[in-house]
Amino acid sequence: MGPMSKTFTLKEIADAVGGKLIGDGNLRIARLAHPADAMGEGDLALAMDAKFLALLKGTKAAAAMVVGEEKDSAFIASRIIVGRSRVAMAKVTALFAEPVYIEKGIHKTAVIEKGAKIGKNPSIGAFVYVARSAVIGDNAVLHPQAYIGEGATIGDDALIYAGAKIGAGTKIGNRAILHFNVSIGADGFSFVTPQMGSVETAKESGGGDVTASNTSLIRISSLAPVIIGDDVEIGANTSIDRGTIVSTRVGNGTKIDNQVQIGHNVQIGENCMICGRVGIAGSVVIGNRVVLGGAVGIADHATIGDDAIAMAMSGIPGNVAARTIVGGMPAVPRAKWMERMLYIGRLKQFFKKVEGLAERVEKLEKNGKND
Repeated sequence: MGPMSKTFTLKEIADAVGGKLIGDGNLRIARLAHPADAMGEGDLALAMDAKFLALLKGTKAAAAMVVGEEKDSAFIASRIIVGRSRVAMAKVTALFAEPVYIEKGIHKTAVIEKGAKIGKNPSIGAFVYVARSAVIGDNAVLHPQAYIGEGATIGDDALIYAGAKIGAGTKIGNRAILHFNVSIGADGFSFVTPQMGSVETAKESGGGDVTASNTSLIRISSLAPVIIGDDVEIGANTSIDRGTIVSTRVGNGTKIDNQVQIGHNVQIGENCMICGRVGIAGSVVIGNRVVLGGAVGIADHATIGDDAIAMAMSGIPGNVAARTIVGGMPAVPRAKWMERMLYIGRLKQFFKKVEGLAERVEKLEKNGKND
């Protein structure tokens, strides 16, 4: 795999991204480049932001991909004009992307237990473990040292990277992508005290007092598997826990970033975007197309409505209505959060005014006493 391993004509690229071709469609492109990093005639400079257009003057790139009218980039002879830059970026990078290489077939060091079912055309790398009664779909790719637990199901065309751990009974949908060291199907963090413990008494008192101690903790077993839909992508080092009685679920098309924690019984809808370091406590219900910014935290049993957006580092203690943007700690609707930030920024000036008024009142009182 290398930067020059694939080449396309400029016309082929224009057709792939649905762009308008200007200039020589026969130019051969071997590399995508930032306008400032273009080094040779095989480069296609991606200048899909107005601030990059000036960098095309005198560029060594063979051609450029730009957004907007022809006149905005007339100083480079061959170019592709596109509409939505991010969509064009997705299409052109997909064109040049190459999968991480792994041999077809089953590596001699892989362990496939008796009773496991392997689909057609597998790629199963070194030291992969597939437990009994597990099912691996057609064209699935399992990179070295992946672990597939008993009774787990991996869908057709799934891609499982090195070190991923798939627990017993877990169901992974078709075309799912699981990155390095993902953990799917570990037991949930679920414990109870023999009598009411510190958290329960604090809640009962309205959060004011802790009147009990956790003298011992009794483990609640996790009996339900994790079910992952089709076309889901899960980032490196993300953990999704099993359910207690109800399965933990992730809907079709949802994308999850690195280092995300999803607790037991959580239900996540379709086409959601969950950014890095998000923490979702047990039994949360998240609707369809929800976006959670980086480091968002959601308290247990909360419900997040369809199309809601949580700004980065929001702390969500309860329910969020559909199509609402929230931010802050605790999270509130965005307009209210921005208002609070505005007033916090004015506090220093406010306190100076109060101090000045206090000084004037003291002087007036002293003068009154002297009279």
